[in-house]
Amino acid sequence: MTYSNIEKTGADRTFAPHSIMVLLVDDQPMIAETIRRMLDGEDDIDFHYCLDAEEALNMVAAIHPTLILQDLIMPQVDGLDLVSQYRSHPECKEIPIVVLSAREDPNVKAEAFARGANDYVVKLPDRVELLARIRYHSQWYIHKRQRDEAYRSLQESQRQMESMNLKLMHLSTHDSLTNIPNRYHFDQMFSGEWSRSGRDKTPVSIIMIDIDEFKKYNDALGHPAGDKCLAAVANVLSNILKRPADLVARYGGEEFVVLLPGTGAEGAKSIAEKMASEVEALRVPHPGSSVSDHITISLGVATSVADKSGRPDRLLHDADEALYVAKKGGRNQIRMAK
Repeated sequence: MTYSNIEKTGADRTFAPHSIMVLLVDDQPMIAETIRRMLDGEDDIDFHYCLDAEEALNMVAAIHPTLILQDLIMPQVDGLDLVSQYRSHPECKEIPIVVLSAREDPNVKAEAFARGANDYVVKLPDRVELLARIRYHSQWYIHKRQRDEAYRSLQESQRQMESMNLKLMHLSTHDSLTNIPNRYHFDQMFSGEWSRSGRDKTPVSIIMIDIDEFKKYNDALGHPAGDKCLAAVANVLSNILKRPADLVARYGGEEFVVLLPGTGAEGAKSIAEKMASEVEALRVPHPGSSVSDHITISLGVATSVADKSGRPDRLLHDADEALYVAKKGGRNQIRMAK
């Protein structure tokens, strides 16, 4: 057992770790010496005392004991007021407090428990009783801290796991270059919206998009520039879509696909026109293009309502055919599927 008198210099001291750390707050050195003798020989107990009530709260926060033995009557402050202060302080609010009283008084005892004390002892108790109370309350507090720490660690592990799962989910459903959904995610969403179209008898539109003569762009400026161009186009296309169900995905290479649930042909055409205009407004130079001196796109639009005879891949095929017609017709244009 180590033993120290903690007064105004106590906050600057460093204490060796022990299983149990007891802090006595009592203005009488004789009481402190008596309790020290009671605890003498108990190697798992670190005993300290504070004579100055005004410093008690600072001492508790400084050494963070596993138990406070609080004298009820002190010259400068009521011991019960100190109990209330401990309970209102974030560093001390859960530390067990045993009130030491000169007499057994049911009303005072009730007030002590109401203020937040864990126990009430008429001083001085028998050594065996005192050790039993110290160990009981301290071990409860130590176990609680261990449980709390384990719970915090578990919560942090769960948070990290959830964060990792979200990252993995994002990686599995998004294109790493453009950070928009990939073809796999598009296929999953398209399948669900096609089924919804069959149930609700609402249209589904698809827009297939190709960056015009993108190979020449890469050949002229290099693949790093090509990657930046793809990311810029993807950002423009995704920003045009406002509804949560609408989706633009990288379909492969320089090709993108747009899913527009509940959108008819005219609405899809309007969105396609805006996409073509916004991409052109980027004014990304395209020195190798025979179409324009800057980046442009070609678009194919197809619309259908799902029925038993129709298949979702047919709608994709129609949009792709319309895109082919747009490219064959000179690029930088929109074609509607027939």
